Amino acid sequence: MRTGTLSVCIITFNEEANIRRCLESVSWADDIVVVDSFSSDRTPEIAGEFTDKVFKAPWKGYVVQKNLAISYASSDWILAIDADEVVSGELRRSIERVLKGDDRYNGYYIPRRVFYLGRWINHCGWYPDYKLRLFRRGHGRWVGGDLHERISLDGPAGYLEGDLYHFPYADISAHLRTINEYSTIMANEFRRRGRHPRWADLFFRPLFRFLKMYFLKLGFMDGMAGLLVSSLGAIYVFCKYAKLWETHLRSGGRP
Repeated sequence: MRTGTLSVCIITFNEEANIRRCLESVSWADDIVVVDSFSSDRTPEIAGEFTDKVFKAPWKGYVVQKNLAISYASSDWILAIDADEVVSGELRRSIERVLKGDDRYNGYYIPRRVFYLGRWINHCGWYPDYKLRLFRRGHGRWVGGDLHERISLDGPAGYLEGDLYHFPYADISAHLRTINEYSTIMANEFRRRGRHPRWADLFFRPLFRFLKMYFLKLGFMDGMAGLLVSSLGAIYVFCKYAKLWETHLRSGGRP
């Protein structure tokens, strides 16, 4: 029998293709909170089939949006997931053990497994990719910049068994769109920090990223998908430093 309750918190924007699968995997939770940034598709309607806590708020960044979602939570524990993620059966059982009183920690890291190009990626540094996603209400908040936000936890953290499944890209085109978006965000962040472009960053950093993902992180064991993941990882690194150089030129810097 449970001694604790669980709220699941999700932020959305045009997630019609993913949100039902996500919500079905957490329909057993005591409370589901969805904060939507005025989607133009059926995301809010689909979410409304699973919860009456569907809130709309203008986009103010990942950290602000995710903290708004947890502010609406009412349970003892919070599970923060994305619309393109799915809680596996094994992970559900691990979470329920915490809710039954196996709660030595204030938060828990969860292994995340990515599905990409028709297969699960087991290497490339993409797995187990532990993320702190389960925490006691009042003991965790989202912090960080425009990207790479994380939960800052008050107290000790443990690790759960069972994967959080991640379906980030429908195809390579979607992956490239994300690379374009995220590399722009990171270039602007570099610029705000006062970082200057260097030719070595454009050459060596992408190369090191590929070698790390494909060889050190055993990406070659994921076949063609591992080669593509490693190559696109290098392209992402190249793009963010190329765009840093571009912003430097636009602000009047020397080429």
